[in-house]
Amino acid sequence: MGVNQALLQLLLLLLSLDISGVFAIHVYTSGNVEAVNGTDVWLKCSFSSSAPIRRSVLTISWSFRPLGPGQEETVFYYHEKPFPPSEGRFQKKVMWAGDVSSRDASIVVRNVKFSYNGTFSCQVKNPPDVHGNVGEVRLRVVTSASFSEIVILAVAIGGAVLLTIIILIAVVSIRRCRKLERMERDGIPRRHKEEPMLW
Repeated sequence: MGVNQALLQLLLLLLSLDISGVFAIHVYTSGNVEAVNGTDVWLKCSFSSSAPIRRSVLTISWSFRPLGPGQEETVFYYHEKPFPPSEGRFQKKVMWAGDVSSRDASIVVRNVKFSYNGTFSCQVKNPPDVHGNVGEVRLRVVTSASFSEIVILAVAIGGAVLLTIIILIAVVSIRRCRKLERMERDGIPRRHKEEPMLW
């Protein structure tokens, strides 16, 4: 009888333990994101789960909490397929950009406005993994790109232009070399081709 009571107490103890750490889902986001007013912004959200991914039970929900006064509202929902919002400020403004088989729950918010300043939350549940953190993306909508973004863009454009010039110089040089080789093969002196005839 004493052994049975000890086993029963041990079983109750195990059941009372928080096993959410064993079956926990972890959500990762890009943290702080800055976007220019009127542009599209990719809100990255990925997750890891100890349980196999099953589309029939997996759910992804995005919500938004404005920076100023206002209530939290639904932005997006996924269960077997994407469900964009049918009303509210994000109606026809959110696109699914994720892939659940790759553990990606990202979305794209189109044509961002200053009223989108706030925190977007990404929550993923994959039973039995239903406990875990909620990923947050703090969006800041600005009038123009920050200096660092402008510098990166300028460097990218400058690099592309420089690469194009180098390729053009290489192509012209190769053509010139081939032409000179043909002339030498045909016995035409270089100076006849390089120097214009004066008579």
